[in-house]
Amino acid sequence: MPAPRYSLVVPFYQEAGNIRPLMEAACQVLAGLEGGFEALLVDDGSTDGTAEELAAVAAADPRCRVIRLEQNSGQAAALLRGLQQAQGEIILTMDGDGQNDPRDFPNLLSELERSAADVVCGWRVDRHDTPARRLMSAVANGVRRRMLRDGVHDSGCQLRVLRREVIGALIPRPMMQSFLPAMAAAAGFCVRELPVSHHPRRHGLSKYGVGKLWWRPCVELVVVWRLLRRVAAERSRR
Repeated sequence: MPAPRYSLVVPFYQEAGNIRPLMEAACQVLAGLEGGFEALLVDDGSTDGTAEELAAVAAADPRCRVIRLEQNSGQAAALLRGLQQAQGEIILTMDGDGQNDPRDFPNLLSELERSAADVVCGWRVDRHDTPARRLMSAVANGVRRRMLRDGVHDSGCQLRVLRREVIGALIPRPMMQSFLPAMAAAAGFCVRELPVSHHPRRHGLSKYGVGKLWWRPCVELVVVWRLLRRVAAERSRR
């Protein structure tokens, strides 16, 4: 059986109430794409019934496959595991909390082909988060964009499409998902951005407190900045 053209990778952690409506919408959208798709649903060591919900989704649709991490390893590790097992030449990613809208994927894919980009990122222009979270995100994005010069306004948006080749440019780090556009750009890939929808969270709680929204990104930003400077230096010597 030929490999599907598209691979959707979605990390989940304690998102039992959001899984079925999100995956029903995602599969409906992806079914309209030519070339077939697979959906890799990564359970990051959840304990709230996420495993049972994912199993039900996979049982109802053979195009969906569950990857189970035995312990909570973080969003970056869960995403990387899914990316490593993806078979498609085009990779799609999104959050598992239901705030991303899979109906935006066709627009992102159109931009990927139209502009010959390698990565197209979503930009949550109208965010449905708390004022404090929006403020911290705006500051963090501004500092990151100035330091890494990736040109992306919203590195926290996980609604993205990318070519398979980009996976090789990723550097495994605790917050890799937030620096994926910068890592791709530093490796010479073309990165674009499009406005996308953003919905209020309907079930569960955000996994990002002050620590994950502020001091951890600051530490990782400095580490990634140094790593990408080396990548750029190596590229210039070739």
